[in-house]
This record gives sequence, C-alpha cells and structure tokens, in this order.
Amino acid sequence: MRKLTLADVVGTAIPDGRQIDRGGFRRYDEPGFRTHNEPGPHTHTVPEVFCIFQGSGTIEINGARADRFTAGDVLLIEPGEDHHLISEGDEPLVFSWMHLLP
Repeated sequence: MRKLTLADVVGTAIPDGRQIDRGGFRRYDEPGFRTHNEPGPHTHTVPEVFCIFQGSGTIEINGARADRFTAGDVLLIEPGEDHHLISEGDEPLVFSWMHLLP
C-alpha cells in the first residue's frame, strides 16, 4: 500500500501510468464502519485506488492496521493485498474507488 495526496496526482496520470477500469463513490456516516465486511479476505488481481474527500480513519492491510488517512489522501492498494477502510471521527467518510487496468 502506498499513501499519496490528491496534490500528488492532480494533473498527472494515475500512479504507474495505469488507466481506470471502473470505480465508484461511497459515503459512510457512522464512525467505526469497516468496508468490505463479507467473509474472507477482500483482494483484487489489479491495483485499487481510494481518493479520500471527507473524513478520516485507518486502513487495514492484510489484517493489521497500517496507516491513518484523512481528506486529501490517495491510497494505492497493490494486487493481492487484503484491504479495509475503517471510518473514525465525527465527519462522514466520503471517498471514490477505482480499479486500474493491469
């Protein structure tokens, strides 16, 4: 997992020059919300990028809390990394996600 800022990627290509395959936008209001709560690990065969627009929290990578994030951060999840965002604080967590082409 790499953590960047929006300033690092605005006006440039997505990290490593990859193109976006698909994506979406999410808002979670409750503190303590953990994404991808289905049973088993949540992984992909392609990189995934999260752009944090509002709120803050911690990212969990391969079962361990890895790093804090806040609005303006960009999280690049490598293929095969089990990942979950955990919302913390009073503000809703608002972010976009994008799966990149291989």
